[in-house]
Amino acid sequence: MLTANKPYSESCVQNCEPILSVIKPILIQYKRLLEIGSGTGQHAVYFAPELAELIWQPSDVKENLSGIQMWLDESSAENILAPIELNVTQQQWPQEHYDVVFSANSLHIMGWSEVEAFFSGIGQVLQSGGSLLVYGPFNYNGQFTSESNARFDVWLKQRDAKSGVRDFEAIDQLANKVGLKLENDYAMPANNRILHWVKQS
Repeated sequence: MLTANKPYSESCVQNCEPILSVIKPILIQYKRLLEIGSGTGQHAVYFAPELAELIWQPSDVKENLSGIQMWLDESSAENILAPIELNVTQQQWPQEHYDVVFSANSLHIMGWSEVEAFFSGIGQVLQSGGSLLVYGPFNYNGQFTSESNARFDVWLKQRDAKSGVRDFEAIDQLANKVGLKLENDYAMPANNRILHWVKQS
């Protein structure tokens, strides 16, 4: 039963199963995962029990940590760590190294300088041979992939002029700069994608 202050995302409920079907075969080879922008915490409590050998580390900006903890408190999963504060622009990222990083619905709500910081930080914490998995909407060749994504982009920019649906090519260039090579680009429901990079060095 939901408490009055417990955060809730309907989109998380809708996308959990499709995302898990793609990422589970990838994640079973890894041991330590950092989730960037855990939001409500719903993805962590849904995915982690399906990946019992994986230690799941949620993270987000400070104001979201208590909400994530509410979800963790109601979860029986033993492989989810307490959420840590992580703003992608902070100078000092976690000292831990991870063999996989996951982030959902994050890049389009960041400003571009934050997107750059996101990839720079991942370059520091992701081990060689590790994977980065990013879920969300992307443009290709400067074009929206659907009318709904175009409308979503307008809504995002009205909310924050620095945000917006990102161009895949620009994102991939940032990934390449920190040694990440695109492994796969998965089409997902509701005009979303999962981008999978592997760190080469």
